[in-house]
Amino acid sequence: MSVTVSPLLLALREGTRACHQGLEARLPFFSAGFDRAAYARLLAAYHGFHAPLDTLLAEYQTAERNKTPALSRDLGALAIDAQALPVCHALPRIDDEASALGVMYVLEGSTLGGQVLKRAMAERLGIDTDSGGAFLDIYGAQTGARWRSFLQRLAAADPQPAAQARTVAAAVATFTCFEQWLEARRVLVC
Repeated sequence: MSVTVSPLLLALREGTRACHQGLEARLPFFSAGFDRAAYARLLAAYHGFHAPLDTLLAEYQTAERNKTPALSRDLGALAIDAQALPVCHALPRIDDEASALGVMYVLEGSTLGGQVLKRAMAERLGIDTDSGGAFLDIYGAQTGARWRSFLQRLAAADPQPAAQARTVAAAVATFTCFEQWLEARRVLVC
């Protein structure tokens, strides 16, 4: 099934390029000292961001797209109680479908990057789906299909410039809030 690149997807890619590249450069997955303990701290921080966002997105996405259950399982496999972890309160605003799509663009897009990280963490740290890496392969064999489904949703979104601007602004805010949260949790590299 082929998906046409929608004007909204193009606007999202362009509007978030700098944020995406900036955050990606600061994620520690490939840094020299990254070990299992650092991985566990990073997953704990991810959980603290995703848990409240899954709640905020509940009316806009199905439960199968929630990231928190996989993160909680991973943390359990790493002997961390997810319920005892702090959660982020400085989150992007989700006021409507347009802003929800912007937040979801960032979260759904990260599932594609998770495929690369899954292989790298297996090689580097011996982490697989059962030992703390389920989040990195959250959709498994359905990753491509779910991404294409999300792209179809973007293509069907409100084409009005104001709605598209809200979507892009929400995506930028998501990257910004996430980076600030990870910075506060001290899990990013300089």
